[in-house]
Amino acid sequence: MEALEWTLRAAGIGHFMLAAASTQAPKALGWKTELASLRPLTRQIFTTQAGYILVINILMGLLAVAAPGLLLDASPLAAIIACFICAYWGVRVVLQLTYFDPTDAPQGLKYKVAEWGFLGLFIFFAAAFGWAAVHNFMEMP
Repeated sequence: MEALEWTLRAAGIGHFMLAAASTQAPKALGWKTELASLRPLTRQIFTTQAGYILVINILMGLLAVAAPGLLLDASPLAAIIACFICAYWGVRVVLQLTYFDPTDAPQGLKYKVAEWGFLGLFIFFAAAFGWAAVHNFMEMP
């Protein structure tokens, strides 16, 4: 279980790195210009949702770094939380591969590296928390 605890800690640190990198998205994607054309309510809903996602990502990271043992204690709650986080990131991987339009993304090597780096990080998150979920279900009394 020690390897799994360290994997979750690494995933938690990855969440913090993702949160830090996410602060660059508004500039890289030109949100100021893009959002200016929206109705105020639509703009407010968008920025609220973006803020919620950022906070959720930070809190998932905090949970994984500070309490990996609690995520692996084979309790129903630990299993549910691990499943939720695995699904959260698994859906994000599917969306990036099937829904997002890569032709509309910023061009250049640094953006392509960032795109593949984010995808790798999302896959790692889904795998780490999926492993935790399987562990919990296998060890559950």
